[in-house]
Amino acid sequence: MDVYKDLQDKCRSLRLAETAKALPDLLREAENKSWTYHELISEVFEHELRCREKKNIEKLMKWAEFPEELTFETYALEEQNAIGKKELSILQELHWVDDNFTLILMGPSGAGKTHLSVALGIHAVSKGLQVSFTSMPQLMYILKTKDHIKKSATRYKRIITSDLIIIDDVMYMTFEPKEGALFFQFIYDMYDKTAFILTSNKGPGEWGKFLGDPTLTTAILDRLLHKSEILRFDNEADSIRMKYRKTIFDSETV
Repeated sequence: MDVYKDLQDKCRSLRLAETAKALPDLLREAENKSWTYHELISEVFEHELRCREKKNIEKLMKWAEFPEELTFETYALEEQNAIGKKELSILQELHWVDDNFTLILMGPSGAGKTHLSVALGIHAVSKGLQVSFTSMPQLMYILKTKDHIKKSATRYKRIITSDLIIIDDVMYMTFEPKEGALFFQFIYDMYDKTAFILTSNKGPGEWGKFLGDPTLTTAILDRLLHKSEILRFDNEADSIRMKYRKTIFDSETV
């Protein structure tokens, strides 16, 4: 046991915290399975790397602030007409994130825009990318308060250092001219430095009405649409959210 403790202390000095905790079990397993020195060292390093990767992903998931864990496993690809399997496969490769592209998911409420954006975000996190999810109103609040509220400053820093920024419900409501200017400055600062996913039930051509400044809107769109893909969710039937909603009453009793 003293030998274990000495080795564990040395691991901690080398900042191999996870290896220090698992070392006694790893050494016992090595003895039971007659591992070679090479196998033991390889397993020790693999264990440390696995633990660090898991912790990093947990940290990135916490920082992302997804509204809920919406993954591809529960995404009804066949029930929307914005993309097919081939297009989804291309998006999952994440080359567009490396190239700082903008995805605009446009369509009515409940069509699956937010689900797809979150699923892509979680997929990006699983590959070690930093992602930030925020609604448009939340982003406006952060931009307005980052200079005097510590929590907003921390959130803002995480957003601007992200590889992918997801903004949900863009132009869901009308904004004051000052807010529009803040949004423009944000887009201007992040232009070609990160990838975006924007969800909206309004087409880019209508955004000017919500920002109240056509010139500002044009400048914003100029940057967002320079490298972009627009996915149109044109579901004419009931929304996916409504189709799979939970109810209190059986349909027969209504």
